[in-house]
Amino acid sequence: MIISASYRTDIPSYYGAWFQARLDAGYCRVRNPYGGKPLTVSLRPADVQGFVFWTRNPGPFAPVLADLHRRGMPFVVQMTITGYPRALEAAVPPAGRAVEQFRALADAYGPRAAVWRYDPILFTTLTPPEWHLAQVDKLARALAGATDEVVVSLADAYRKTKRNLAAAAAAHGFAPMPPPDDPLSFLGELAAVAAGQNVAMTACTEPGLEFPAARCIDARRLSDVAGRPIGARRRGNRPGCLCDESRDIGAYDSCAQGCAYCYAVQDRARAKRNLAAHRPHGEFLIGPGS
Repeated sequence: MIISASYRTDIPSYYGAWFQARLDAGYCRVRNPYGGKPLTVSLRPADVQGFVFWTRNPGPFAPVLADLHRRGMPFVVQMTITGYPRALEAAVPPAGRAVEQFRALADAYGPRAAVWRYDPILFTTLTPPEWHLAQVDKLARALAGATDEVVVSLADAYRKTKRNLAAAAAAHGFAPMPPPDDPLSFLGELAAVAAGQNVAMTACTEPGLEFPAARCIDARRLSDVAGRPIGARRRGNRPGCLCDESRDIGAYDSCAQGCAYCYAVQDRARAKRNLAAHRPHGEFLIGPGS
């Protein structure tokens, strides 16, 4: 099984000690966010084909990645770097620092072990289409040679996202904007900018657009990192998703970074409370019994 850690929260930023403790124990427990009994997920090398980590800040997780590498357990880091204004991203590392961290990953584990994510693409009066074109150009140049792929997506109107974005707009004096009339043409312009630095652009779950689709959980990429074949069946999470099968071990409402567009956090105050109550040696990431 491939372990996803996690599209529900930023485990590398906040929960590295917990992950290390669970890795040493050989398992963790995960609540089903939609109800049902909790799951026990093995983290033993015999049961885990590889890990995919999702993060804005891999710095605190560096010792854990080094330990996984020593154990021969392959991983890929999906790292989001957008450099949005602080009104949209309250507590993520500045873009320059994030680029340094990304390049350190590539230097240590190779460019196939790190994927740049520029998502979601959010259109506001602070970040109109021309801003994104300039920003992708700037970041692609800074990341040239450290990765071969950038994953993008257009911001979805999730209920949590709409509420959090409206609150941020009221607090900081900006306004949402509609997407371009021709989103496919816009993505094509972005892709051309990235391609100038030998970075291929893929889109995460945009089935209505004829654009190369991303495979965020990718057994092929893990195989390249591991230097051996890793097999997994295709099992997307929603229509248009090409991800291979995985088990996510994160929890919603546990990332305190305060991104205004986040789909995984009801509100930042709740996430901060959950983070404060977290026990690094618990079986669960957050909540009773953690």
